[in-house]
Amino acid sequence: QVQLVESGGGLVQAGGSLRLSCAASGSIFTINVMGWHRQAPGKQRELVATITRANSANYADSVKDRFTISRDNAKNTVYLQMNSLNPDDTAVYYCNAVGFTGTMATRSLFNSWGQGTQVTVSS
Repeated sequence: QVQLVESGGGLVQAGGSLRLSCAASGSIFTINVMGWHRQAPGKQRELVATITRANSANYADSVKDRFTISRDNAKNTVYLQMNSLNPDDTAVYYCNAVGFTGTMATRSLFNSWGQGTQVTVSS
């Protein structure tokens, strides 16, 4: 079982910045992809950004050039640096990780989610 714990959310004014962190723990063999999704009130959860173990990143069009995703493989941690925030970025942000638990011989696929962290951007 893999647990994800997010931190760094909060209230910020439009134009401001926040940095989210998400640390994974448990019987982790490797984490292939880590990412961030968000869900605003009354809307479906949407992808924000993902990053592979080789640091290949992918972003939603709405956050390109404003958000930067990064990861520390040694710490099983992913970060999301959010700049030039606007009220449309207000949402609960969820961390996601996909990989394998166990060992090379006993590896088992996992797909885990964090509990979410609130980001609120005031105008």
